[in-house]
Amino acid sequence: MNPRITFATARRVADQLRRDPRTLALIFVVPPALLALLRYVFDEQPQTFDRVGGPLVGIFPLIMMFLITSIAMLRERTSGTLERLMSMPLAKLDLLLGYGLTFALVAAVQAGITGAVAFGLLDFQTAGAVWALILIAVANAILGMALGLFLSAFATSEYQAVQFMPAFVAPQILLAGLFVPRDRMPAVLEQISMFLPFTYAYDALAKVTANEIDSWLWLDIAVIAASILLALALGATTLRRRTP
Repeated sequence: MNPRITFATARRVADQLRRDPRTLALIFVVPPALLALLRYVFDEQPQTFDRVGGPLVGIFPLIMMFLITSIAMLRERTSGTLERLMSMPLAKLDLLLGYGLTFALVAAVQAGITGAVAFGLLDFQTAGAVWALILIAVANAILGMALGLFLSAFATSEYQAVQFMPAFVAPQILLAGLFVPRDRMPAVLEQISMFLPFTYAYDALAKVTANEIDSWLWLDIAVIAASILLALALGATTLRRRTP
């Protein structure tokens, strides 16, 4: 790993994002807008919004970072940029960390904006600490980024990358416990949910929202961190170095 190359990669990715205002709007505007929409959907049921609003502060950024990152890396692959980069003395870790640094910063800003809208404008009430919820939201957004980097290898077009949303993301959201508690699901679905990273992402958000700081929360955080590292490691195996 070469820190100079890593930061150069991060700057290149950041410049690409800076020149794409529509993508920036998708990242920074859509999650808080969806949260605001949900707030007014439950206008007559504020307790329901308080129950699901906290987890969604972290779920919406996770989903958006997954989508944006998978498409961004796919463009690198299909345009030939990735192939040219891998023909240079560039370590796989430099490339992945460069992407990771940029999108981690974007994830932090995104989660901060979403949290500010939720707590400042939408009067979201939570029993837990706001800063802890924001930190978990950032971690979840980074998880979405790592999964997007990995799964981009299995798509050949942006259309296919978008299809991963209903194929990969939607089932995990349904099984995470957001709509129906996991212990009320059929046993087979509950068992499947135990192997899905979104389950632990949602559970950590729900526990922080309810101020339930226990050993299970730390397990959730550990699984999120392990899932990020595993996704990045698997993503590195999809990068192929070619000799010029």
